[in-house]
Formats: sequence, structure tokens, C-alpha cells
Amino acid sequence: MHNISKRFGGTAALEGVSIELYPGEAHILAGENGAGKSTLIKILCGVYSEYAGRIVLENRPVKFSSPQDAARHGIAAIHQELSLIPAMSVSDNIFLGREKMKKNGTVDFSAQTIASQKILKRLGIDGVDVHRPVEEYPISIMQMIEIAKALSMNSRIIIMDEPTSALTEPEVNKLFETISALKLQGHAIIYITHKMEEIYKIGDRITVLRDGRFVAAAPIADMARNALIRNMVGRELNEQIQRRSKVCAEELFRVENLDIADPQGNRNLVNDVSFSARKGEILGIAGLQGSGASELLNGIFGAYGPVSKGSVFLNGNPFVVRSPGRSIEQGLALLTNDRKTTGLVLGMSIVENITLASLPQYSPVCWMRNSMEQKAALRYKQELNIKADELSREVSSLSGGNQQKVALAKWVGTKPLVLLLDEPTRGIDVASKHEIYELMNRWTAAGCAIILITSEMPELIALSDRIIVMHRGRISARLEGDRITQENILHAAMGQEREVA
Repeated sequence: MHNISKRFGGTAALEGVSIELYPGEAHILAGENGAGKSTLIKILCGVYSEYAGRIVLENRPVKFSSPQDAARHGIAAIHQELSLIPAMSVSDNIFLGREKMKKNGTVDFSAQTIASQKILKRLGIDGVDVHRPVEEYPISIMQMIEIAKALSMNSRIIIMDEPTSALTEPEVNKLFETISALKLQGHAIIYITHKMEEIYKIGDRITVLRDGRFVAAAPIADMARNALIRNMVGRELNEQIQRRSKVCAEELFRVENLDIADPQGNRNLVNDVSFSARKGEILGIAGLQGSGASELLNGIFGAYGPVSKGSVFLNGNPFVVRSPGRSIEQGLALLTNDRKTTGLVLGMSIVENITLASLPQYSPVCWMRNSMEQKAALRYKQELNIKADELSREVSSLSGGNQQKVALAKWVGTKPLVLLLDEPTRGIDVASKHEIYELMNRWTAAGCAIILITSEMPELIALSDRIIVMHRGRISARLEGDRITQENILHAAMGQEREVA
């Protein structure tokens, strides 16, 4: 791609960007949210057909009129939001829209089954029944099915956008093995991630964008971490996470012997969990996928209705677990782990999203309410450094980092005493992460307690004053001080350590 430029109205999304891709390499496309990565990828995938510049594929100029046109030329993209149809079988998903047909015009399901099995075998994926619905498999297998779908189209270029955001460490390692195999087969991979360790583990070369412009390109081995961060953000940024709040001895929030029932079945999601959080404290919760950590926060917040057993106390008073609305009234807020489906209403404006959870604070008189909402949204826009020219913009038009700040602003606007944060930095750039760390320090310094879930182990260790570890819906360890180590957390998360007081 040579000298690519793209404008939306008067705004330049890309200005003279170039990137070169070679067979058998994993090419990292790096940059902060809003740097232009998504726009560049959408041009390559045929989503945007109007742009300046040129694309050359195997020494021939090409211009894709649609995603289907790009796919015919061997370009496939695997996005964070997978494009599979959950109720359909694995083989039907792999060949969706390109079904193998018999001479009589009916679908040749037998041929699709055989072809699907061959592709999965090529990827080294065992134990997948291609007749079963996709929804019966974990997210890691779904991603492999997406890759199989790309291979079924004879894709030479495969784009992966934050593919590990919902994967466990073993699943990430399996994905990296698959990428290495694809490279050996001559496929070119464009890999987008904000995770530094992944960049240096899987990448061969890297291109960095900033504010829609090309900044640098080099072999991975030639770009040190500090240089990469400087190229991405345009300034020096200390990677060290700073925890600066002073924890008060006064207990603010307590959970005793809590069971949380699965609203869809006859089992418990969480069993006999007890913990407390103090004013000004960040209490970390660690656990592998399926440990019950997210379910614990959702259950406390009332997302599943009343709890089946146990007690919750806030400021020494009984806390009624009934519904999210009742929890908000009592001083609890929950940032969920998926901002696009449960955290924000993407079709609504920034101001509407920011004030959505705190509407009772504003006047019932329409014109007065609108004015109050605008003032509140502007205050939080400034406080959280949300980058947007107009508060009337749809949230869907913002970068991931700014969307996350809007989601945080929505909950900070409720003036919570306890803030439950589930993956607050997932899928956002390094500068936005550090801004969120600073906000967490500021909120705890004001006396708020934060209960934090993050799959980023260095982040969890650096930010947490204490950590509880969960395994199969129960607390398997309680760690503080010098016992907070990656080794201790992983042992407990895998159920290899009994609970330690």
C-alpha cells in the first residue's frame, strides 16, 4: 500500500501512509487508538473503495470495490467481534456464502465436511466436530474456525485485529503456534495488538502510525520498546505503572459467604465467597477464564437478581442485592468487560451515554435537564480527557480508548462509593491505559474502593493493594505484600494452592 490517504468530510483519517507486506511474515501494525489502523485495514479489505494512493498486489495495481472483491483477491480479516453465526455448524460457517454445490443445485454437505476437516487438520486443530454448532465451542476454537474460513478462501493475506483479547494464556500460545504454521506455509499476517509482549513474540516487522500518518517501519529486532512507545505516542512514556493512593484502615465494603446462582440453570456460578475492601483500596481479583470472577462482580451488582445465599455490607450497613438500578442507588457501579455490547449504547451520543446511569440526578424539566446533562458531560469529558470535537457525536465513531473513557465517565457520574472494574484496559492503547491508571489513583485517593479484574498480570500486580484468586467459583488464595507474585497467582488460579488467609 503506497501513499494512502483517506478523508471523512474535512477530517483526514490517513495522510500518505505506506506499508509493505511479504510472504511468510507477521507484520505488526501499531499505533494508539485513533492512529488510523482501522481505516487502513478497511481500505485493504475493500470496505472503503474511495481513497487516494494505490495498492499493489504481487506487482499488479488493484483497487477493491467491496469486501467480497478483496476476498476474491486473497485478503481476509479476523476482527475482535467474530463474524461467525453461532447457531450454524462449523462447516456451514467456514463455507458461508461460498457453499459447495452439487450438479443438481443443492448444497454438497459431504464435500463441505471433508474440506472443513482438512483445513482444521492443516491448522493442527483436533477434536472439533464440524457438524456441531459454533456456539458450543469456546472463543479460542471460534477464532481457529475464523482462520479456517480465511484459508478456505485461499487467503494469502490474513489480518488479525486484537485476536487474543478474550483468550487465556494456553489459548494464546496455541494461536501463536497456528500463526507460525501459517507463516511457514507462505501466508502474510497483519497483526494488530496493544500488548507489547505479543508484538515482540510474534512479529517479524512493524509499521507504526500516529494521528493518521506513517511514523516508522523496521524489523522488530531493530525497534526497542521505548522507541516503539515514543513512536506511538509522540513522547516519552514511563511504562512503569505507578500506584500512589494511601489505603485507609476503615472497611468500606464486605461480602460474606456469598453464593450466586446461574439464572439459566441449577448450579452456582460462585460458591461461599467472602472478602472485604477498604476505603482507598484497589482489591484485585485474579482467575482464569471460567473462574467465576466476572460472575462475582455481575452477581454483586444485581445483574442476576437477588443472590441465593450470603450477605453484603456497604459502610457497615446491609447492601440489598436486587438489581443494577438498586445497586447504583446504594453506591455501587460496574464497568463490564465488553464496552460494545454491555457498556455503551453505540448508536447514542457521548452526552447520552455519559449521563445514562445517572439520569435521576437531573431536572425533570426537559430544557433544564438537557442543559444539566451537557454541563455534566463536558465536565467528565475534560476530567477523563475524552478526545472528541462534539458531545453530540455517536460513541461508535470514537476510538476504543475514548469509548472506554465514556463508559467510565458514565459510572463515575453516579458518584459511586465502590467501583467494580472488569477489564478496564482491554483493547486500548498504551497512552489511554496510563490515563486510566491515573484516574484509578485519583478516585481511590478520594476514598473510593475499586475492585479490579484484569487479565494483564503486570497490571494486576502493580495496581492491586491485595489480591484474591478464584478457581471454579471459589476463592483459592488471598495474597498481599510480597506474596503477590505471578507464580503464586497462577498456581492458585489453576487450583494448585489452598486458600491462604
